[in-house]
Amino acid sequence: FREEHRREPDNAERIAVIIAAAKSVGRPLFFSLLVITVSFLPVFTLTAQEGRLFKPLAFTKTFSMFFASLLAITLVPALMTLLIRGRIALYVKDNRLHYVYSFVGSVAGPQSGGRIALESRNPVNRFLMALYEPAVSFVLLHRRFVLACAALLLALTIFPFLKLGKEFMPPLNEGTLLYMPTSVPGMAINEATRILQIQDRRLKQFPEVQTVFGKAGQAETATDPAPLSMFETIVTFKPLSEWRAGMTWEKLLAEMNEALRTPGMSNIFWMPIQTRTEMLTTGMRSNLGIKVFGPDLGGIQDAAVQIEHALTGFRDTRSVFAERTTGGYFLDFTVNREAAARYGLTVQDVNDVVETAIGGKTITTTIERRERYPVNARYARDFRQDLGALKRVLVPTPSGAQVPIELLADINYKTGPPSIRSENGQLVGFLFVDITTSDINGYVRAAAQRIAESAHLPPGYTMQWSGQFQYLKQAEERLKFVVPLTLAIIFVLLYMNTRSVAKTFIVLLAVPFSLIGAFWLLALLGYHMSVAVWVGLIALAGIDAETGVVMLLYLDHAYEKFRGEGRMRSADDLRAAIREGAAQRIRPKVMTVCAILFGLLPIMWSPVTQAGADMMKRIAAPMIGGVITSAVLELLLYPVIFALWKERSLRRELS
Repeated sequence: FREEHRREPDNAERIAVIIAAAKSVGRPLFFSLLVITVSFLPVFTLTAQEGRLFKPLAFTKTFSMFFASLLAITLVPALMTLLIRGRIALYVKDNRLHYVYSFVGSVAGPQSGGRIALESRNPVNRFLMALYEPAVSFVLLHRRFVLACAALLLALTIFPFLKLGKEFMPPLNEGTLLYMPTSVPGMAINEATRILQIQDRRLKQFPEVQTVFGKAGQAETATDPAPLSMFETIVTFKPLSEWRAGMTWEKLLAEMNEALRTPGMSNIFWMPIQTRTEMLTTGMRSNLGIKVFGPDLGGIQDAAVQIEHALTGFRDTRSVFAERTTGGYFLDFTVNREAAARYGLTVQDVNDVVETAIGGKTITTTIERRERYPVNARYARDFRQDLGALKRVLVPTPSGAQVPIELLADINYKTGPPSIRSENGQLVGFLFVDITTSDINGYVRAAAQRIAESAHLPPGYTMQWSGQFQYLKQAEERLKFVVPLTLAIIFVLLYMNTRSVAKTFIVLLAVPFSLIGAFWLLALLGYHMSVAVWVGLIALAGIDAETGVVMLLYLDHAYEKFRGEGRMRSADDLRAAIREGAAQRIRPKVMTVCAILFGLLPIMWSPVTQAGADMMKRIAAPMIGGVITSAVLELLLYPVIFALWKERSLRRELS
């Protein structure tokens, strides 16, 4: 270009340059934002607990992207015309006057590509380009070696992926602990009180414990149907700074489990709020459970006890307890019809006395102005507190005589079901399994094999895993359908933007490249695949598509610029164009990576005892690892793939 002179542009020229620059990136920007929005479609399809937890995140991300794009096309150009200053260079080409407007180290305008000299004025850019340009030259000269290394890295990623377990949701550390031991039915209230006090004293001896509050049986509310054999103890911990040196959550639970071993009782440790949620949705008091279905309660209990014995002492099992479906103790009054008839009584007459004198019956209602109070009649406690007293309960006869109930009925203690559960038209019994590992899927596979070898369920009886494993399978089935559908929609959107199948596949190559860093970092941190990790991977896929589109845009602009100038005549010219386009991308690529890392790294530094920290770390970890590897591989591999693709068309043009 032959420059005539340089001068400050007027407002009309400045606006024309900004409009030209906006047109060149407007379409890719729109589709990039649309791809990021569509990538969160699987999150919007989540239901139940995971849906309520992650849908607000997806909505926040979508709304922020919408308003960011709105400001990018409205406010940013206006601010550019007011705040950005630079010089305009006029030149003559093909007997026409053209201009190039230089600002903030870049060039925009009709017939202009970019100019590396302007990028290199910034010292940071010079440093980045000094590192990157030799790397680009190397990969373009050793393309097969680079592709082989990338394929090898991708193949080696299968090893950390296979080591990753599966969990539904990481623990939501609430700062408190719910200790819920369970015993077989029939425990006396005095014994329950004694054991509860012993357990509370042992828990309070731990230096990390601040307060302990235990409860046996049900509270004075209709919403708490807990039996006397079910204990609930809330343990509040001190701040993490006051814990013993080297003490972790897992170590503390292991010490508590060892100190609280009580014969005939199983220990279950979990978070209070999460436990209540699971009890409402699945009926399980532990993070994992087993449902045994069958036609008879006695057979269900026998099968459940076999499974309990099979899993007792099994690896990663803190405790396992089979609910006794027939273990309740009841006092039965069996009316002797002949004896009742001799006194002129019916079975209903005797049962009415049992219901009224022993159980209590509402006989009337007293009205006090606008208030109404039921009046309940029954024997005083002294006349019904033991079996001898109950036998002396009097039954009135038609003749006016009072007959002790022991002459009219047989009174015996019997065992029976404390509660009857049914599901899907079948009787069911529950087993509560408290595990020490977060890999629920791996534990279920190993435990199922152990049960198949040790327990033998009779014909007509089946078992089904429940608890968080049930949620895990439901989420997996949903994501297996939604994730491929989302990728197909993203493919269509990218094709509408690039109008090329080859370019679309090149952009999507960023997704497997990012999985390399994501899976390796997850394996190093000891995390498992969960819904939270999938949310992080979904967000990562949208970022990959966005950065891939922009990277390909820079390479394409450089290629078209060289062609328009008549400089695309050999493979060397192609490599020069790729080096120029890739070097233009180094600054925005590094900026993108740094912005994401600086936003996510504080999440990884949050203490594990902070509520929700484990959840957020599992979202951030795949994004951090994936962004780093995708940035490196896109900067090094995209130029190689682009060169291989364009070489074919270049050969056809030259031939």
